Amino acid sequence: MHRPPVRAHPVCVTARPDSRGPAPDETGRALVRAAVEAAEALGGFSGGVYLRSGTEDLLRLAVLSGLPGPLFRPWWRMQVNRPYPVAEAYRSGHAVHLPDAESTMRLFPQLMAGLPFAWGSLYEPVTAGRERYGVLMVLRAATPGKPVGPEDRERLRGAAAALARELARLTARGAPVVWDGDPLCVEPPEPAADAAQAVDRMPQALLSLDRHGRVGFVSAGADALLGPEAAGLPGRVLWEAVSWLGQPVHEDHFRSAYMSGEPVGFLAHRPGGEWISVDLYPGRGGISVLLAASGPPPYAPGSVTRPGAGLGSPADRATAVYRPVAMAIALTEAVTARQVSAVVTEELLPAFGGRQLAIYLLNERHLHLAWETGFPTGFLNRFDGVALDVRLPGVETLTSGRPIFFESMQHLAAAYPGIPMDTDVGARAFLPLIASGRPVGSCILGFDAPRGFSPEERTVLTALAGLIAQALERAQRYDTEAALARGLQSALLPARLPVLDQVDTVARYLAGTQGMDVGGDWYDVIETGPGLLALVIGDVQGHGVAAAATMGQLRSAVRAFALSGSSPQEVVSGTNRLLIGLDPGQFASCCYVLLEPASGRARAVRAGHPQPLLRHPDGRAEVLDLPGGVVLGIDPRAAYPVAELALEVGAVLALYTDGLVEEPGTDIDVGVERLRAALAAAGPGPLTETADLLISEAGQATDRPDDIALLLAARTPGGRQRG
Repeated sequence: MHRPPVRAHPVCVTARPDSRGPAPDETGRALVRAAVEAAEALGGFSGGVYLRSGTEDLLRLAVLSGLPGPLFRPWWRMQVNRPYPVAEAYRSGHAVHLPDAESTMRLFPQLMAGLPFAWGSLYEPVTAGRERYGVLMVLRAATPGKPVGPEDRERLRGAAAALARELARLTARGAPVVWDGDPLCVEPPEPAADAAQAVDRMPQALLSLDRHGRVGFVSAGADALLGPEAAGLPGRVLWEAVSWLGQPVHEDHFRSAYMSGEPVGFLAHRPGGEWISVDLYPGRGGISVLLAASGPPPYAPGSVTRPGAGLGSPADRATAVYRPVAMAIALTEAVTARQVSAVVTEELLPAFGGRQLAIYLLNERHLHLAWETGFPTGFLNRFDGVALDVRLPGVETLTSGRPIFFESMQHLAAAYPGIPMDTDVGARAFLPLIASGRPVGSCILGFDAPRGFSPEERTVLTALAGLIAQALERAQRYDTEAALARGLQSALLPARLPVLDQVDTVARYLAGTQGMDVGGDWYDVIETGPGLLALVIGDVQGHGVAAAATMGQLRSAVRAFALSGSSPQEVVSGTNRLLIGLDPGQFASCCYVLLEPASGRARAVRAGHPQPLLRHPDGRAEVLDLPGGVVLGIDPRAAYPVAELALEVGAVLALYTDGLVEEPGTDIDVGVERLRAALAAAGPGPLTETADLLISEAGQATDRPDDIALLLAARTPGGRQRG
């Protein structure tokens, strides 16, 4: 996740009226009082209020207590449609209670992706009647496996109700109850206490930070370790005063300490090549920072993990922590389960040094293998299709909703006696794939050597599993819609073309290879009366079920107008008005040709469609220059001129959609000319071979963005039809 450097300075106010600091207005004082008192009542380390802003559907953080505001700048603004608990509470009007990291991951994996720490949080909407002001939140230490109790729920509900009454009173008096500035960050009432003199005798540097990162105490050891930088520390924010501690790679360590309440240790590199070990010991009033000279990291550069030691070097650790965001970006472009699995293979395994990956998807209470890499060929087949009552780690991680980690294969064998194993050496992680509380499947990560899984790694992996589950659920919905659209389109296209004397007709259709794989291209051949044959081709804008459905309506409309004896102009004009009346939010191009097979005379109408091609009996091919009107669905008064043309015996008329001639970055005329040359070179062979030749190059493309339809009609002496 890209985050701006931590340099912003929100307004700071005091937690007690007799303390120093600027005085906020009446609305600000009400918000500060509510945030501070709610945090104290629920034993939290931080309280805050998000308030509606002057921008529609945008909440802004108005007050934050107990945390350094600049460290959390990425969350100062919150769109109400975002998948975050603050937005959910405001949008739904219901409280959100997240006692621990696991519950947060299950419901809001995006939040854990940015703040992958062990912490708990509560969010209560601030409403008065139908008036929604914002959300009151309390952040506190995690209580794993223990839900938020009814007493705490009632305390938070009461605090939010009291704040809502105060804001309603201010609204009635004309005071502004919107927030468009930076948050008020509440200072602690007293500075951090000085350490004992004994600390000065230590060779390490000991610093005391308040809840806003300001240095209150600096031991004598800092002079030797930091040099001139030590003199200017008191009263300043540590990571601003010591520039090499303010690098983005270290910001997450400070966030973790402030939010999880757990000790954090890392290595920092000073300019000049010296390494400093940094240990953070958080408490309710602030953080104790212990700095000491250190050697270089005891692991090879470029490694990501080392057994039992978490996420390796500071740089590599940050890479792994922010991997959820990189993966989320890649997953937005993955539309099938296979593409999602490929993204996981490319992003997840390198981040943690894994070598094996398997993804199982849930279908009718059985887990089916959807993807595997790195396992011996055929090894996982025995687990394909297992029911949810089978005692296997891949099943139990899904049914329990809890990830399962084994630091060695011996641990795995001891927990599941008799389980088949592909190796005696390694480690395994089994992750539940759960999207918004709905089971999707399970994911298995394999490692070639025994390794530990730090709490931080477990949190990151669990958050990643939530993102993967959401992507897979979306892919399953895509597959369902794609199957429906393919079936719909197959049913709507002609099953076969009519067999007629003196005219051969051949059609080909290719779905696009990107997106939904189905679209709105169609063709038709209609016997409109004795001695008359209508050749139709069209292209509805867009892809998917909507495009296929509109295509079916237009094909039916053209056929109905044609069979009623309407002229070519009336057929196209009537279809245009019908599409506008349907108002599907789509438009379409079309080419309609009414042919007299006996004489070869034809009348053609174009509505924004590519020009047809005509190959003469002597092998010469040309692009016909037929007048035309605008695409269907735009202008109900549009005029569509009729062009006269003639097909000699042996001539071939080619109608096609733009997918056959368009290439990204290339002028369409280049594609049309290429198709004309191919038609000329095809020779007088069977029409089916000509169709296959014209479409063969496009059919081999793996990244074809659009559908292709091709309709060929050849005038023959009689009786040589092809369907």
